[in-house]
Amino acid sequence: MSQRDGALASEKEARDVAEAARESEWSGPSFVRELFLGRFRLDLIHPHPAEDPEEIRRAKPFLDKLEAFLRRVDSDMIDRTGEIPEEYVQELRDMGAFGIKIPTEYGGLGLSYSSYVKAMAMVTSKDGSLTALLSAHQSIGLPQPLKLFGTEEQRRQYFPRLAKGSISAFALTEVDAGSDPANMHANAAPTNDGKYFILNGEKLWCTNGTRAELFVVMARTPDAVIGGKQRKQITAFIVEADWPGVEVVHRCRFMGLKAIENGVIRFTNVRVPRENILWGEGKGLKLALITLNTGRLTLPASAAGGSKALLQASRTWAQERVQWGAPIGKHEAVAEKIGMMAANTFAMEAIAGLTVGLAERGHYDIRLEAAIAKMYNTEHGWRIVDDALQIRGGRGYETADSLRARGERPIPIERAMRDSRINLIFEGSSEIMRLFIAREAVDHHFKTAFALVDKGSTKSERTAAFGRVMKFYPAWYPARWVGKGQVPGSFSEFGKLASHMRYAERHARKLGRAIFHAMVRFGPKLERRQLVLFRAVDIGAELFAMTAACVRANMLRKQGAHEAEALADLFCRAAEQRVGRLFENFYGQYDAEMYRVAQQVMRGEHAWLETGIIPMTDEHAAGANLAQTSVRFVKSGV
Repeated sequence: MSQRDGALASEKEARDVAEAARESEWSGPSFVRELFLGRFRLDLIHPHPAEDPEEIRRAKPFLDKLEAFLRRVDSDMIDRTGEIPEEYVQELRDMGAFGIKIPTEYGGLGLSYSSYVKAMAMVTSKDGSLTALLSAHQSIGLPQPLKLFGTEEQRRQYFPRLAKGSISAFALTEVDAGSDPANMHANAAPTNDGKYFILNGEKLWCTNGTRAELFVVMARTPDAVIGGKQRKQITAFIVEADWPGVEVVHRCRFMGLKAIENGVIRFTNVRVPRENILWGEGKGLKLALITLNTGRLTLPASAAGGSKALLQASRTWAQERVQWGAPIGKHEAVAEKIGMMAANTFAMEAIAGLTVGLAERGHYDIRLEAAIAKMYNTEHGWRIVDDALQIRGGRGYETADSLRARGERPIPIERAMRDSRINLIFEGSSEIMRLFIAREAVDHHFKTAFALVDKGSTKSERTAAFGRVMKFYPAWYPARWVGKGQVPGSFSEFGKLASHMRYAERHARKLGRAIFHAMVRFGPKLERRQLVLFRAVDIGAELFAMTAACVRANMLRKQGAHEAEALADLFCRAAEQRVGRLFENFYGQYDAEMYRVAQQVMRGEHAWLETGIIPMTDEHAAGANLAQTSVRFVKSGV
């Protein structure tokens, strides 16, 4: 395996690594995958997955303890000091909060994912730093990959420790390797006897890393020859923090989540036993992606929980604050915000609940549902916190400590804004989520027809592709023009929401046609038309959100909660407007001009626009620092 020479991976190398780690086959049905193919498979998500009454009973004692604890937590102190007191962490350990999903036979609570995300939503409504501590440990830290891929020996060794509160962290990101793992430089070389791997490298932004006892570390292992070509191998290792050579180099501090235990972790000649490999050599990146499929379900639920708290605070203030002779909630400008906050919060909870419910059924492939839930809920959650701050005005911008000091209620909207912004970046930024979803959205078309238009295809590959095309498209394409959504009175079981379900069915077929037309129009170049693909993704996300909201409202209506229909109806009306605009601008009338101007800016052709300011960066200093960073990595052999 070659050492780093300072060069980053080429586009082809990055693509090859990412494709090798993709789950190329679908392990079960997916509503969203069918949606992008223009097929509205309502049977896959309706009726809404029901909660298990026995699970609710089992989870109640823990959730009650957690609620009582959170009511006593001084979150303003945590934010002010940037530290979570050890007594808080110990109390969480004692109630089992670090082992919520770990099976009881290993000392955990053995609760379901549904119970786990309920807990995380509750924690988020009070304190984002505590959510980061608990979720980084259980969503992407060691418990989840250990449950999915660990051997029985590994589970017996580590689950009891994790359940008791040995904090874990997931170490993937590096200075040059974020969403592009091809640039990973941390490496693990086997010893001559093959019993150990010698781990060297440095990991950045490792959440829980500064407090962790156990790490899941991703590192390059010797390249493998696959199909006659040399391929980079990334392997996942279980590493203990107290092993020689493991060092916390720096604790990172951020805009929000002031007490997050996040840092730079260095590994210098760390001897890792071969039996501490998770799953197998070269399977690390795939392990990470599969783990994130379910790990991402925490953020959608957390965003919904945080939005509920913001809605409650905003509603209360809008009733109390009187301006121009009436509560501000009576004024249309504020009422619009309150109404949409409620509708969007309902939809966010519907998306999170549905996706978790599908995951718990066990035979669904939820990679697209989870990615959309993460992207959609965090983006709408950000809009909600922005509206909440606007409604509170100066009191929203003022810190809770300052409000308290002058005798007002210390409502922490300002802290909520700082804490929630990272959600659009955590566990895959919104842009990366759209790229991931877009790749999966066109997957069937690529598998079917790509070889027919790819210049690199052989004659036999083109012949095979032609056969697939003739087998699929003559039947599929005409069927995208006619469907249940055109039949008056269809979806009548949804009552007043039936029209929205008909809209979703019609526009699912329209989306399928639009993606196909884009394939025909751009051919292999479609993968570079990111903004076109992103609009397709956003349409799919809106249709999924609409359907989830209607399905949940229908379930609640049958349980007697008829008021949910009003929230679903308002949400769908707004979503339909967004879908209409996305279709109208599907090919982006100004995309090309926007890209040209952006490249001109990158070349410095519009630097004249930046005169008359004090620069935030010194370009010469930035270049020097980058060079020094490269030298440091080369000298360390990473």
